[in-house]
Amino acid sequence: MLQKLILIALTAVLAACAGAPTEPVDPPEQRSPEDVKLTLNLPEEADNCICQSPEANDRTFLERGMETLADGEYIEAVQYFQRYQRLEQLPLAQWEGDLAIAYVSMLPSSPFFDVNAALRAYTDLQSREPEGQKHHSIVIMQQALESFVLMERHIWDLESRTDMLQEDLDKREQALKRLRELTLGQPED
Repeated sequence: MLQKLILIALTAVLAACAGAPTEPVDPPEQRSPEDVKLTLNLPEEADNCICQSPEANDRTFLERGMETLADGEYIEAVQYFQRYQRLEQLPLAQWEGDLAIAYVSMLPSSPFFDVNAALRAYTDLQSREPEGQKHHSIVIMQQALESFVLMERHIWDLESRTDMLQEDLDKREQALKRLRELTLGQPED
């Protein structure tokens, strides 16, 4: 009996809800994308910050040139260095290519071997060395060229000293020759 009463009460409540007048619902207001403002939780940039994306260069041809150079293929290595310079327009890439070519010109077994050209090229490269992260092989080449230039200067100094000593020796021998002639009265053959 209790169950029938509960069932009748529920039916009455449902009938009352179903029969209640409904109010018309307005459609939601449409907003344009300009009305929406997103707030991101990012750190603020400083006023003096000039953010630039790092200029990266593709060193594929430079590295291929290094590998080819290690294999003793000097002409092909120089061609790779020149391709690297043609493809990469950054001042650092141009400088690295020039340094690699100067390095090849200081190698005695290279067909491009020219001591004076290597010295001039390295002197020029020192005066226009750009900022930036150099390739590790280029750093080693730069150090080798620096050692080469230093050794050439030492050789030049030694040759100059040798020439001076030879002149002094010649003068002394002539002085001894005259002294013999004066003291012994005989000319030396």
